[in-house]
Amino acid sequence: MKILVVEDDPMLRDGIVDLLRGAGHEVDAVGDGQSGAQMGREHAYDLVLLDLMLPKLDGIEVCQRLRTARPALPILMLTARGAEEDKVKGLRAGADDYVTKPFGVRELLARIEALERRIRRIPSEPEVIEADDCTMDLGRCLAFRGEDEIALTAREVGILRWLHRHKSRGVTRAELLEGVWGTVGTLQTRTVDMTIAKLRQKVERDAADPKIILTVTGVGYRWGFDTGEANESGD
Repeated sequence: MKILVVEDDPMLRDGIVDLLRGAGHEVDAVGDGQSGAQMGREHAYDLVLLDLMLPKLDGIEVCQRLRTARPALPILMLTARGAEEDKVKGLRAGADDYVTKPFGVRELLARIEALERRIRRIPSEPEVIEADDCTMDLGRCLAFRGEDEIALTAREVGILRWLHRHKSRGVTRAELLEGVWGTVGTLQTRTVDMTIAKLRQKVERDAADPKIILTVTGVGYRWGFDTGEANESGD
């Protein structure tokens, strides 16, 4: 993959770059948020490793700018903070996953590999699903309701695709963590709930009374529509 590393600590940055290049990736690296946002917008990266605490522009702002400019770009946030609030902020800003410093080499590579597997599973042809007067173009990471165009994150697209693929049954939060996040046991199931709550705000007519993403008590979630889909690919 072509990866951008945005990290202000020069020793850590150089270490990550050497690690990733040794694993066969093409890597660029910058040391401040402003440069990171510019590079991420101007070049076609497959993944961004983004530190939370950066000079000139913090990681949250960089993440938001990149997510707006390139909705499907996978972002892995690096943070020295262990507080849940900081992790939540990163995920809400659009990060696909996070690693808390200090992290092990194997953990970082495993997270990157999980994101790489998810990238490879995305169909090359556009996948469009229509439900409850909402058109979800998963290939372009966009949703349309009326005249409104809504950007979807790669994680949100993964959730929609997974629920639709398994629409005959309910899926558990643990299954979504493994199938969409590509990780087992390293994130709390609350992460799934927070992401789905934000997704409902985007695609549902009324997030308080969802019709597309339904809650299954004691299980998790399920797809709410069996008809109305178009241009399906994959399953």
